[in-house]
This record gives sequence, structure tokens and C-alpha cells, in this order.
Amino acid sequence: MKMYKPVNISKNAFLFCKWGLAIILWSALFLKMESLVFIAFLILLFSAILKIEKAPMIFFYTNTFDKIIPSEKEVLDENAMRFAHILGSILTGISFLILHFVGGVGAYIFLGLVCLAKTAGALGFCTALKLHGCLMKNGTCCRLGGGKNE
Repeated sequence: MKMYKPVNISKNAFLFCKWGLAIILWSALFLKMESLVFIAFLILLFSAILKIEKAPMIFFYTNTFDKIIPSEKEVLDENAMRFAHILGSILTGISFLILHFVGGVGAYIFLGLVCLAKTAGALGFCTALKLHGCLMKNGTCCRLGGGKNE
């Protein structure tokens, strides 16, 4: 496994990215728009490819709103963020494929679970970032509801 690689990101840009994706996914669920799921998939895929500093939503926020009202920086692990974006793109990609090719109530239930996972991550609970940390610690993982590594 790769070691911790710190990167400084605008705190507000990080919040914008987390909550923006959650809003896109919930909108897709309530409006029944699979195109929004595909957009979330692309955002997460490009975030994984380009890394966190050049992730689409981070890049957009940093080069627009952050120039007007700068926020403090937050130190994140670039490798953990890449892992989270890969996992998110896989889940949203699967959700899109199920919606597009299968449809039905089951597809929206799966999308609802993805929405709940994204919202939990945006709230700071046990997320893909923490899962990455768990994997880095020889499989010891966080408690499901507690949000902290043991």
C-alpha cells in the first residue's frame, strides 16, 4: 500500500465537493434522472484520474469562489482521496448501469443506498476515506456508526 501523501485543499472547496455530489445524487433519485447519476459518475471518475487538487469540483471552487472569499486549508491524504473517488465512481457507475439497463424499483433502491452513503460521508461518518485507513492498518476497521478508526 502507498504511504500517506498530504495535500492542502481549501476547506470550503472540499465541503462544496462533498455536498455538491450528495445534492446531485439526491436530485437524481427524487427527479428520477439517470443523467444526473452519470454526471456524478463522471465527476468522481475524473476526480480519481486527476487527483484531488485538480478534481473538477475542487478546481472549480478554488478558481472561482475561493478567490473571492478564501477559506482555510485542510490537509487530506491524496491516496485516500483517490481511493474514495475510485470507490464512488464504481458505485455511481453501477447505479447508472442498473438504472439504464434494468430500471425498476430495485434500481432506485440501489441509488438510494448510494445517496445515503454519500450523505454519511459528507457528514463525516465512516466513509471510503476511513475504509482506506482501515485497509492501511491491516484490516482493522472503524465502527459502523461511530466514524472513528479503532
